[in-house]
Amino acid sequence: MPPSPVALPRGLPKSQYEALKMFTKILIANRGEIACRIIDTCRRLGVGTVAVHSDVDANARHVDMADEAVSLGGATPAESYLRGDAIIDAALTTGAQAIHPGYGFLSENPDFVEAVDAAGLTFIGPSAHAIRAMGLKDAAKALMVKAGVPVVPGYHEAGQDNLAAEADRIGYPVLIKAVAGGGGKGMRRVNAAKDFAQELEAAQTEAQKAFGNAAVLIEKYVSTPRHIEVQVFGDGTKAVHLFERDCSLQRRHQKVTEEAPAPGMTPEMRDAMGQAAVRAAEAVGYAGAGTVEFIVDASDGLRSDRFYFMEMNTRLQVEHPVTEAITGVDLVEWQLRVASGQGLPATQDDLSITGHSFEARIYAEDVPAGFLPAIGTLHQLQFADGARIDTGVREGDEISPHYDPMIAKLTVHGPDRATALAQLTRALKATRIGGTVTNIGFLAALSEHSGFAAGDVDTGLIERDLEALTKSTEPCTKTRALAAVAALGLHRSVPAFAGVSLWGGVEQTARFAFDEDETARVETLSPAQFRVTLPDAIHDITHTDGTWRVDGSKTAASVWCNGTQGAVFWGETYPFIVVDPLDRAAVQGGGDGVTRAPMPGLVRVVDVKAGAQVKAGDRLLVLEAMKMEHALRAEADGTVAEVMASAGDQVTAGAALVRMEADD
Repeated sequence: MPPSPVALPRGLPKSQYEALKMFTKILIANRGEIACRIIDTCRRLGVGTVAVHSDVDANARHVDMADEAVSLGGATPAESYLRGDAIIDAALTTGAQAIHPGYGFLSENPDFVEAVDAAGLTFIGPSAHAIRAMGLKDAAKALMVKAGVPVVPGYHEAGQDNLAAEADRIGYPVLIKAVAGGGGKGMRRVNAAKDFAQELEAAQTEAQKAFGNAAVLIEKYVSTPRHIEVQVFGDGTKAVHLFERDCSLQRRHQKVTEEAPAPGMTPEMRDAMGQAAVRAAEAVGYAGAGTVEFIVDASDGLRSDRFYFMEMNTRLQVEHPVTEAITGVDLVEWQLRVASGQGLPATQDDLSITGHSFEARIYAEDVPAGFLPAIGTLHQLQFADGARIDTGVREGDEISPHYDPMIAKLTVHGPDRATALAQLTRALKATRIGGTVTNIGFLAALSEHSGFAAGDVDTGLIERDLEALTKSTEPCTKTRALAAVAALGLHRSVPAFAGVSLWGGVEQTARFAFDEDETARVETLSPAQFRVTLPDAIHDITHTDGTWRVDGSKTAASVWCNGTQGAVFWGETYPFIVVDPLDRAAVQGGGDGVTRAPMPGLVRVVDVKAGAQVKAGDRLLVLEAMKMEHALRAEADGTVAEVMASAGDQVTAGAALVRMEADD
């Protein structure tokens, strides 16, 4: 669902507004949901779009949506979306006038901005100077002190020789942070002087590997921190703010959900933070959309003297939809207008807050396994009505191992926080995704967390209650009965077997697994009626007009299964596997002696090497999928000709894993 149309700024005649110049064609140097989101606004404004793509994204949603598309080749970001020269060539070749970087990839690369300018194109974003000024945390904080923006007490100088002494001066606990850092890399909390040297070495090593720069800064550690950021927008001279977002719910320094406005925010603190953010933007001559991030000491509530500059993100943020929801502003439209030479579309007095908004980031990830990224084919993809969905995928698309595994951003908006939060819970529970594991259950549990509901949020909430938030709900007997029906293919409108004249008494055995193998007897009473006998229950199941009834009672359940894996969606997502295909010695393809992955999963163990002699039934490797480990075994005696996977690899369904040569 695209954002709501933007109201015209007050005081500007419609005819004058429409006569202002605008690009006729832009290139979007990105992929996935942000590329699609930019195209949505361009379509509404009548601006032509050019997509770029890697080889694996040739049929991606953003490519289909754009008016034109140019291949960058390759698969990895380095081979495709990070090739600035190829992107600029694509813009010149297609006649695009400007390049929108989205976020990530080249969006905060000042060298790319300068190359775009040198080619006679417009970069839809801030200047290279502004990006550089805010790119290094120590230099940015020195600049903020000069601009009158509060910063956390600490050491931000270039010298790295007396860091232990500086930590003693600041007072423990302290936080070591990489000056070129991001995403929590190169960051360490130190509680006592005796631990400082060891943690410093670890932070510097990580920073060097991640950013090529081992320099760190030292800050006072805030004991009850909240992460509150302010959306700013500038035209290169002046700036306005579009209020705050609370991004305190994080895991390992990565944002999970965001909301706007921040719970508990007072008018005085909002004004103080907003003015500080505007001063930060104007200090670097900022043009376009940016975010000034603050760490807030919430140990005594929200106070206007206890927020500190953390960093500035010189691009559009992932979580910008919540700001759009409460202000009615399309930030991408503003980016296009300012980059095309127009002034700020609104004054500060034009902007106001309406209602409350939440955003949840839906990822393909294995939550019980430590939030490991997952892959797979999206055989089922259905979102709740009434929520804004920003996505770069469609049903049938694959989640690639080459890029961020985000499936969608789900955003809701209500008249108040409690209503919006209830909408978030409902929308998450109504989302149906089959073919890969996701974090939807975790997000739904988080939305129902009592502390979250009360607005008592800080950056440590998730870690403190992680066990409860990630605990899987065991499927009840009714859920298992629905899985048994689906495992036999009987969930479809037409049963999977013939003999329609003899419905009564037809009985089959279903083998499936949630956490462990299970067998059920399924008696088909009619094309839409089944009796399922489990070891601990018997249920009558009816499926008519898309509605499932269990023991005569209508349910909100839905079911998906492709014969190998499936899911029952009933308030939560209950993924299961069909056991029969995995009982074969291995999944072979076309008689070529290749053992293939029966479903997406993680290769846990590889037992063989090329040249090894194996007997029928010997274990070749272990694949973890749907929370279970599955041993894939040799189908016949033979020699291992090639091993095509390593422990730790994420593989798609059908991926070749081991190739065998049969003995003579």
